[in-house]
Amino acid sequence: MTSRLLYKFLLRECEKLPPDACKHYKFAVKQSYKQHKTESDPERIKDIIQKSVEDAKWIVAKYTKK
Repeated sequence: MTSRLLYKFLLRECEKLPPDACKHYKFAVKQSYKQHKTESDPERIKDIIQKSVEDAKWIVAKYTKK
């Protein structure tokens, strides 16, 4: 998965959340993307992508259990 595909994936995952949470997490995704935009180490990028996907799945699961 590329960083661009990750960004799209995370924004789509946010749509599965309640409105207030969706707004919060979309903002967080955009800020994190800007923060890591200049990352050049391929291994670090791979780790960030993997952790982001895991976190997104956990957050969606957290809100869908209610």
